[in-house]
Amino acid sequence: MSLSTSKLRLGPLPKTATVKVTFACTTALKAELDRYAELHAKTYGEPIDAATLIPHMLEAFMARDRGFRKSAAKGEAASRPKPASNH
Repeated sequence: MSLSTSKLRLGPLPKTATVKVTFACTTALKAELDRYAELHAKTYGEPIDAATLIPHMLEAFMARDRGFRKSAAKGEAASRPKPASNH
């Protein structure tokens, strides 16, 4: 299968409203994200950078996380650590 006809798990990106979030990652992960962005651009013919891909990757990850989906279906909030008791 040639690169131009293969599909990536992360397909063409929709246009959405955004909120800026900053995070730190390893240099190895950044290199992989850049490599993925380059492959995505070649596959779909539209230049894109890693920072634009990250939210879509996270959405796809969370959509496939069965535990997360189950908790959302039950109306559970994200679990938080309980405060320490002074007893």
